[in-house]
Amino acid sequence: MATDTTRIIFGAASRTACVVAALLIGLAAHAQTASTQLAPVTISGRAPPIAGVTGFGDAPLSKAPFQASVFTAEQLQDVGMQRLADLTRVDPALSDAYNSEGYIDYLTVRGFVLDNRYNFRRDGLPINAETSIPLDNKARIEVLKGTSGIQSGTSAPGGLVNYVVKRPIDMPLRSAALEWRQPGSVLGAVDLSQRFGTDAVFGLRLNAALARLDPQLRDARGDRNLFALAGEWRLGRDTLIEAEIERSHRSQPSQPAFSLLGNSVPAPTDPRINLNNQPWSLPVVFDSTTASLRLQERLGADWRFVAHAATQQLRTDDRVAFPFGCTDPNPPPDGTYYADRYCPNGTFDLYDFRSENERRRIDALDAGLHGRFETGPLSHQLSVGMLRSVVRNRVQPQAFNFAGTGNIDATAVTPPAPDATTPGTNRDERSTELYLRDAVTLTERVTTWLGLRHSRLDRQSVSTDGTAPTDYRQSFTTPWIAASYALTRDHLVYASWGQGVESEVAPNLPRFINRGQPLPALKSRQVEVGLKGASERMTWGVAAFDIFRPVFADVGTCDVDASCAHVRDGGARHRGVEATAELQAGSWLIDAGTQWLHARRDGSQDPALNGLKPTNVPAFTAKLQTTYSVGNLPGLSLIGGLVHESSRMVLPDNSASIPGYTRVDTGLRYETRSGGHAWTLRAGIDNLFDKRAWKESPYQFSHAYLFPLPARTFRLSVQVDL
Repeated sequence: MATDTTRIIFGAASRTACVVAALLIGLAAHAQTASTQLAPVTISGRAPPIAGVTGFGDAPLSKAPFQASVFTAEQLQDVGMQRLADLTRVDPALSDAYNSEGYIDYLTVRGFVLDNRYNFRRDGLPINAETSIPLDNKARIEVLKGTSGIQSGTSAPGGLVNYVVKRPIDMPLRSAALEWRQPGSVLGAVDLSQRFGTDAVFGLRLNAALARLDPQLRDARGDRNLFALAGEWRLGRDTLIEAEIERSHRSQPSQPAFSLLGNSVPAPTDPRINLNNQPWSLPVVFDSTTASLRLQERLGADWRFVAHAATQQLRTDDRVAFPFGCTDPNPPPDGTYYADRYCPNGTFDLYDFRSENERRRIDALDAGLHGRFETGPLSHQLSVGMLRSVVRNRVQPQAFNFAGTGNIDATAVTPPAPDATTPGTNRDERSTELYLRDAVTLTERVTTWLGLRHSRLDRQSVSTDGTAPTDYRQSFTTPWIAASYALTRDHLVYASWGQGVESEVAPNLPRFINRGQPLPALKSRQVEVGLKGASERMTWGVAAFDIFRPVFADVGTCDVDASCAHVRDGGARHRGVEATAELQAGSWLIDAGTQWLHARRDGSQDPALNGLKPTNVPAFTAKLQTTYSVGNLPGLSLIGGLVHESSRMVLPDNSASIPGYTRVDTGLRYETRSGGHAWTLRAGIDNLFDKRAWKESPYQFSHAYLFPLPARTFRLSVQVDL
């Protein structure tokens, strides 16, 4: 928690931000008569985005048989996005998956929840996303949509996220920013880059941030900080050495969700209410240190060798006053227990959850050869290499103890129950992945894309009390193939087929007859066809996809020991169409997208499950971002955003759902020069009309939860580039 001195400093910073913002708004209003010289501002088309997450080098997305999105740091700043979960506001394929204030970010892509242990990358190397990942030192975020068997050894289908770190740039950079967000969050950040030495062979980039967190959600004050340093050494014309380190800290109470009240879906509640408001509630604390070293060596004109090593070390204190189920004091009939929701009268069982000193570490080394060559009339762009990673996760016994009865008004007070008597699970994993990717140009118009990844896993786990050990090894190969045809210089049609893979063991519990046994690898598969267009003024794409994911389920009564088995039981089939377009028309820049998704359970031994929709997945989403450059007020751009999501299922049996909603955001960006410096003012209102709705309905831990749409929030920021 912040000290009194820190509160005073941040209070002064908050007032300063408001004063500076007021001055800049006044400056904008009088820009036509002011003496400050302003260069005309025009909207120009963006450079064709390249997503390293695809694995195919520098191929522009407009020319590659993938659906992927790239979000730059400037784009994130303009619309006020501070965390990964905010991407759900701008991309139609992305939706929420248990995203609460003060906790880990989760994403659903194409209807599948990404696995935070296996679906995340940082500069292409695997990381564990069971933490808070700051964006202050990230140049961009890349999201691959679809199965990722050739990009990762194991991962949930739907997509892959890659964070790209800011590196030294050629020109000197001196940038500082101050942001205020209602009611009292304040962020200060600096971004510095400098080259030095003979022929500027050395480069350094420093990112630092310090924030006081005081969101609209009550009882959720906290703080965070970041220090990140990236350096590079151009050791000759053909050799580049890059090194960087990032240390971050975040401490903030998290936000438990609401739920069904008996058999009814309640009306959306006040989004400022925090059910984690007991006197004994403690913040969730995330501490992270990540470092990497990369060598790039050019081997002639067409080949390069890259060796990239990284380590990520996480420490987490996960604490929350956690609502879970309810014993109704006045039920019909007596003794009714609601195991997956709250009571009709708005009460719930409240648990004291504490998992202190969780430690997670992942070390990774990737060595690869990348280049171009020809075989007769065919031209190849080849990547071949090996990725080795080692995971070590250590936890302590946990507290998950009944503490009393809470209520949805957050007025009940219970005593703490902090005894750590529940065993945790320690995990170790070693994996070796061999990969090959080749884009083969057959003619000027036709290209085939081939990928293959072979993975070997060695995984162990054991409870902290020494019981329930598991140990298994597994190998599998995941192929991917695509063909693209250039209809014209600006239009591409493609088709692809690929696999993804997941690996798990049966729960090590007495009720399972196959307890602790490794299960056959789950191989999901995807077929996708798409059409893309790209010109100076417009880029667009339409893709249809069909993803089938095998599902493991508990078959049997599971009510006594050895009464059921955890086995494959059919699957989930997600079919959909995604359409996106970015258009520059005069002073307008319009970025729009929509997704239609038909997601259903399929092939289960229980016929009642087949044909059901997954929970927390909207069938239709539409996202719109607009930027208008005010012609008679140079430097001023008006920004608007719209999000529409259809209804979501709350319960797996589809007996309850929440309605869809539409949210509107607005903002502005004003750029000017004064005193020889470039100034950028950003202002915005998120949820302009203060819409009340349930934004998502995750079914987690066999429990139905509801998260409200955040309240209307004002934000202001000022950035100066010296």
